[in-house]
Amino acid sequence: MNDPLPHDASKPLWRNPVMWLVVGLPLLSIVAGVGLVIVATHTGGADSVTDPVRRVAQIQTTDLGPDAAARKLGLSAVLRVEDGIVEVLPATGRFARDRPLRLLLEHPTRQAEDLQLELPPGGPGWRLQQAVDPQHDWVVQLHAADGSWRLHGRLPRQQHAARLAPSLGAPPPDASG
Repeated sequence: MNDPLPHDASKPLWRNPVMWLVVGLPLLSIVAGVGLVIVATHTGGADSVTDPVRRVAQIQTTDLGPDAAARKLGLSAVLRVEDGIVEVLPATGRFARDRPLRLLLEHPTRQAEDLQLELPPGGPGWRLQQAVDPQHDWVVQLHAADGSWRLHGRLPRQQHAARLAPSLGAPPPDASG
């Protein structure tokens, strides 16, 4: 009475929609897996650090000497980017005001769009006429011309100013007093 419908032996197996699911889904997952492996091996690393890095026993090391020097000098600055002008204004510390500064604006994902600028002294700080794309974040590094100190910061998308400071925190309190 409620017997299931008998299988039609004359109907080919590939015309059954359930068979497409049984065979098709595993084949599709294999093709997608191979595609992911190909993409992963051909795109390279996602390391956006531009500093020279040594890899020692699975630990990456970089030179923090310029950051320590900036911290010791108490340096910080404000980067202002607006109307085609890039300007760095000193906030704290004693900057050599007669020397140019090197400013590196790193695109977060595309190294080809990085900007490396040399800012000459001008006005209250250092300034240069240069258009900067405001449609994405920028990772910012400010260096002395001789590379003796370095400040870091991030210029968020659609923002016109960023604070630059040493990547090392504030110096520890003096234990002698």
